[in-house]
Amino acid sequence: MLQTPLVSWPPRRSRELVTVRSRVAAGLVRSAAVVMAVVMAPVLAAGAADPAVVAKSGSGEIVACASCHGAQGEGMASFPRLAGLNAEYLRRQMATIADGTRKNAVMEPIVIALGEKGMREMADYYASLPPPKGTDEVPGAESPGATLALRGDWDRNIPACVSCHGPGGVGVGDSFPALAGQLPNYIVSQLKAWKDGTRKNDPLELMRHLSAKLSEAEMRDVASWFAGQRSMRAPPARESSP
Repeated sequence: MLQTPLVSWPPRRSRELVTVRSRVAAGLVRSAAVVMAVVMAPVLAAGAADPAVVAKSGSGEIVACASCHGAQGEGMASFPRLAGLNAEYLRRQMATIADGTRKNAVMEPIVIALGEKGMREMADYYASLPPPKGTDEVPGAESPGATLALRGDWDRNIPACVSCHGPGGVGVGDSFPALAGQLPNYIVSQLKAWKDGTRKNDPLELMRHLSAKLSEAEMRDVASWFAGQRSMRAPPARESSP
C-alpha cells in the first residue's frame, strides 16, 4: 500500500512569508514609536517645564522666548512686547499661528511644539509680568500720530484707534490688545500685514479695512505715538458667574 506523505500546514513557504511580514510590521511599529517620541519630546518637555524657564532658557527644541522678546517680555526691534498683555489675547494669537490663520514662520513651529497647555501657561506667564513704561519721546497732542490715535480721520471713515484699543491704547478685553508701550516697528509691521492680507485674524476684519486706508507714513506716525504712551498691565480675566 502506498502511504500518503504527510503535508505540514501551513506550507513551509507560507510560514516563512508570515514570519517575514511579522518582522517587517514589528519594525515599522518600532520605527513609528521612535518617530513619535522624537516629535512629541519638545511638546512633553514644554508641558512639564516651568513657563519662566521656557521663557528664559527654552525647553527641548523650543528656543528661549527671551532671545527675541527680551528678558522681561519687553520686546526687541520688530519682536513685540508681551509683558502685561491680556492672557487670552496672547493665547488666541498663538493658536491662530498654530492653525495657520495667522502666518508667522518663526513662531509656527514653537507654538505647535508648546501645545494647547503650553500656550495657556506661557500666555498667563507673560500677562503677569509688569509692562514697560513706554519710550522717552512722546509726539505732541497735535502730531499726525496723535490725531489718528485720538480723533481718527472721519473724512476717510477712519475712527480713532482709542475707540477700540482704549484710552491711551491700554487695551480692551481679549480682542483689542494694548498698543501703549508697544514697539513702533512691530506696530508698523502688523499694520502692513493687515494691509497686504498676510494677517487675517482680526474681529470683523476691522484692521484689514482700516490699514488699507493708511499710508506708510501714517502707520509710522501712529505707531510712534502709541510707543510713547505709558502701558498698563491687563486686568485679570473675570470668572464667569455660576
